[in-house]
Amino acid sequence: MNMELTDKEYRRLLDLVYVGNWVMNSMRGSQRIKEYDEVESKCFSYCLKTGMYALFEMMDGEVIPSLQYEEGGIQEAIMDYEDAIFYDILAEELARRDMDFAPIDKSNDGELSRRIDEYMEEFEENGLNNVSVLRDE
Repeated sequence: MNMELTDKEYRRLLDLVYVGNWVMNSMRGSQRIKEYDEVESKCFSYCLKTGMYALFEMMDGEVIPSLQYEEGGIQEAIMDYEDAIFYDILAEELARRDMDFAPIDKSNDGELSRRIDEYMEEFEENGLNNVSVLRDE
């Protein structure tokens, strides 16, 4: 397969490949899915042909994203996403807990949405300041 991209499109593709591989492999430790690492390496190897030398480095004979690339804003984009999704997931989990984890269907999806919205409003106003964990002692 051949694909023609401008340098700008290629640069954006690198971001998408990096983030995709990060999602697939960042939590796997030694159980990484090697095929995703290989695709990432292959995509970043074209940096040599495009003159984007600062975006890759070699490690153990493989092309990997450089530290300069990783510190160039892509991790901030990932952290922004994590921050946003954290509150979404927490709001839904708390709302479902409040509803005793009942299966969601047409009869109660409005209630779930209302509860999620209430939690999201709370998080927008106060972050986690009003969240506490009660422990049985």
